[in-house]
Amino acid sequence: MKIKSVVTILLTCLLTSMIVNAQVKSLVVNDVKRRYIVYVPKSYEIKKDKNFPVVFNFHGGGMTMAEQMLYTQMNKTADKYNFIVVYPQGIKQDWNVGFEMSYTEGTDDIGFIDSLLTSLAKDYRIDSKKVYATGLSRGGFFCQRIASELSDKFTAIASVGATMPEPVLKHNNRTTTKIGVLIVHGTSDEVVKYEGKKEAYLSALETYKYWKSQNDLSNSKDISKTIDGNKSDGTRVLILESMNDSNYVSLVTIKEGGHTWAGADSFNIGLPIGKTSQDINLNELIWEFFTKNRKE
Repeated sequence: MKIKSVVTILLTCLLTSMIVNAQVKSLVVNDVKRRYIVYVPKSYEIKKDKNFPVVFNFHGGGMTMAEQMLYTQMNKTADKYNFIVVYPQGIKQDWNVGFEMSYTEGTDDIGFIDSLLTSLAKDYRIDSKKVYATGLSRGGFFCQRIASELSDKFTAIASVGATMPEPVLKHNNRTTTKIGVLIVHGTSDEVVKYEGKKEAYLSALETYKYWKSQNDLSNSKDISKTIDGNKSDGTRVLILESMNDSNYVSLVTIKEGGHTWAGADSFNIGLPIGKTSQDINLNELIWEFFTKNRKE
């Protein structure tokens, strides 16, 4: 499920403009040094009496934390809406989601994120009721694992180009705490199939139904809408959503969309990852979704 690194030369040209307020840090977990980038919004030093939401943003397989930061451009959204972004680095540019790596014997990425969150709470003014996670591809699969194992600490997750890994279902029958879940997936994704893959991961629709059940929303009515803001990009967006007073579950289907981050620049020249929809700004959609969910 690993995707190739985005074209380094094209990404590097953006680095200078994004490095301000971003720091590379490290944390030792189980005798292993783990690295991550922390970006604090411009308002952090101004609003000294405020606790800030935090969004973990996980890279895809074969990518780096810096590439994820540059590709998704989430720092701009953080400045606009006043939240901290954390870009963790996976060991060997990967995350333990249970397939293509042993769920129990592979890297302890859940332990890393749990420890990292504790460390961040000591070093930054964080709102513990507004902790979120998003990610692309393997990073999106890992968000599904976070939702299953760390639902007591995360309020909502958004997986992009990734669904529920079957090993996560096998090892986690039911979350202890309800959590908001957003699934974003392109129907023409050839890296992670929208229809799912046997013994690896569920389909996008099966994942949506699973999280509806986990959040006691099985009998809740689905609300749907279509977005086709850019007629020339060859895609359109269908949104299916269910909710209660505190949690939302949403499936964003990008018709003809590829293994990409909607609204981002198409840094996929020569890479077979499909169309990048411009019908939505995914960062805006993700943040809007996060803010609709509440930690009980």
